[in-house]
Amino acid sequence: MPTQQSPKLKNLATWFPPIESVNMTETAVGAHPTGSRRVDQAPSDLVFEAHGVTKVYAMGDVSVHALRGVDFQLRASEFIVLLGPSGSGKSTLLNILGGLDLPTAGRVSYRGRDLSGADDSTRTEYRRRHVGFVFQFYNLIPSLTAKENVALVTEIARDPLPPAEALGIVGLGDRMNHFPAQMSGGEQQRVAIARAIAKRPDVLLCDEPTGALDISTGIVVLEAIERINRELGTATAVITHNAAVSAIADRVVHLSDGRIAGDHRNSRKVSARELSW
Repeated sequence: MPTQQSPKLKNLATWFPPIESVNMTETAVGAHPTGSRRVDQAPSDLVFEAHGVTKVYAMGDVSVHALRGVDFQLRASEFIVLLGPSGSGKSTLLNILGGLDLPTAGRVSYRGRDLSGADDSTRTEYRRRHVGFVFQFYNLIPSLTAKENVALVTEIARDPLPPAEALGIVGLGDRMNHFPAQMSGGEQQRVAIARAIAKRPDVLLCDEPTGALDISTGIVVLEAIERINRELGTATAVITHNAAVSAIADRVVHLSDGRIAGDHRNSRKVSARELSW
């Protein structure tokens, strides 16, 4: 008699088919510096698609509407900036896309798979395999070197970059044996970026990555994010309240009061080195 799978295992199997059954091909934009970067390919280049996404937080007797019917798309290898003031819903949208939170209403899909209806186990596995996060605060472990902080991720990833290689991509190959206290804020943020990309994520989600940095240091960090998008073909979303940063993106999505207030492509995309604020 065939063995019955639990509903949870069936759910995970739907999201993450066995490795041998996945079509593994090279990315459309650039290969990995040491060979082909392998990613799970879907028939379309659409990575994220959100329809009517609403998020309401209950604060006692008060309901706070963080998102109000958001429609959104992100395509493979695209670099977008989500721009808006504090409280506009940027971080809430990023957390939902990253599987850290669920919408109250609406639908979010990742490569055609329903993310808004996924259970905790499926979303945990989704984050582990497919998403790299970079936050405003670095969240490094003080007692570990840069290389060891990155290795925390590579030890649980399916097909990771070597920690030294990930640090080399963000320009820290000569600092891998330094502890966070021996590094500047910009260097610590680049370690956090190396940690995020070491598992070869399909998507890099960055929440105010330059928010705690001065302009010159922030530009160095943005250059590292640019390089990852350009050379690894990683779909990248950066949220910021700094309008100047939006110039480096392929596309800029404006949020205001939980709604998409604008969505446009940059006619001229500049490099991070050209920015000033």
